[in-house]
Amino acid sequence: MFITALDIGSSKIKALVAEVAGDGKLFLAGVFKIPSAGVRKGEIVDFNETTNALSGIFNKIKELNKSALKNIFVNINSAKTKCQISKGFVAVSRADNEISSDDIERAVKSSQTIRLSHNRTILHNITREFIIDGVSDIRDPLGMAGARLEVSSLIIDSFSQNIKDTINCVKSLNGGIGGLIYGPLASARSVLTKIKKDLGTVLIDIGAQTTGLSVYEEGKLLHAAAFPVGSAHITNDLAIGLKCSVEAAELIKIFFGQAQTKEISGKEKITSDIFRAKTGVNIKELDKNFKAAPSKRFIAEIIEVRLAEIFEFIHNELKLIGQAGKLPAGAVITGGGAEMPLIVDLAKNELKLSAEIGIPDIGELDLYSAEFKEQIENPELAAAVGLLLWGRDEGFKKSGWPIKNRFSLKKILRYFEP
Repeated sequence: MFITALDIGSSKIKALVAEVAGDGKLFLAGVFKIPSAGVRKGEIVDFNETTNALSGIFNKIKELNKSALKNIFVNINSAKTKCQISKGFVAVSRADNEISSDDIERAVKSSQTIRLSHNRTILHNITREFIIDGVSDIRDPLGMAGARLEVSSLIIDSFSQNIKDTINCVKSLNGGIGGLIYGPLASARSVLTKIKKDLGTVLIDIGAQTTGLSVYEEGKLLHAAAFPVGSAHITNDLAIGLKCSVEAAELIKIFFGQAQTKEISGKEKITSDIFRAKTGVNIKELDKNFKAAPSKRFIAEIIEVRLAEIFEFIHNELKLIGQAGKLPAGAVITGGGAEMPLIVDLAKNELKLSAEIGIPDIGELDLYSAEFKEQIENPELAAAVGLLLWGRDEGFKKSGWPIKNRFSLKKILRYFEP
């Protein structure tokens, strides 16, 4: 049995294909990346462009194994995704007050009874804790005794049209949806350890046009959110500030950028010769009108301002939930934007927390090719690796294979059937 992880980003589409052994071990068989199209700020804005882009990566997956397209786990990255805490409760059904799996299922379902506007769809109903007769912080109430069972859940919902378009893009190419997962949760699955989740941490996933976060404490998901700003906005800022093409600005960001201005002399200039020596590209080929020799300090100033804005969004979100400066395990930064030099130092200053780069844990993967290790151990692939692990986790729950989503996936698929 194969699982495919599909990360549809605003800049790139990434896919991982893995074979699942009977004991649940994942054997990574394919790593694919192609430029994205028709996606803006985590949402599909041109169905045909996105479908055409996906067809390229689907063809590569078919060459590996056709059945891999029948079980695809896809992330949802829209900044319009929201979360809220909801509670549900039921009376325990058995005469001896022993809590059964049916009681637990009824309580979880009751927590989904929330008011949503007609254009919103629930993605996840994540149980935070159970409460028995007023006693809270119970992880698994099965077999315990009580008259009243309550559940506190975190409900994550998103813009229905984007979910519909994502499903239809995959299905139009004869792909099968195994699950839809909110991007920051997928990244957290591959990057955050149990210790970090227990102590308290914020996962920050900086993509091209969106930045997502998920906050954990005592092993629970406290909050999740996304903002419509990412590393592509740094490129745009550089293009404006340096009066150059976006293509030239992107290479300047990658090869000469850093997140802070410290230890950079204003005298360090990026001439055409230095640009060619570092990138292997003649800048005149990218922008024939580019004549300036910008300083590395000026470039860092532009980058620092935009990244500081992103961290300000994160800090304000932590304030809303009372966790600003209060997470012992600090911030873990992942996504393509995490590769910016000195971003950890900037995050420490802006968030008043410890910080580190989040690299996907490949301990749960066996690799068919040695080349995969270097590709996978990259913050850019955190969400894709997380999607694989999430899919494996779902598939080997008590319901067994094929993978079944116990919460909202079946309802979502029925709702969007043409």
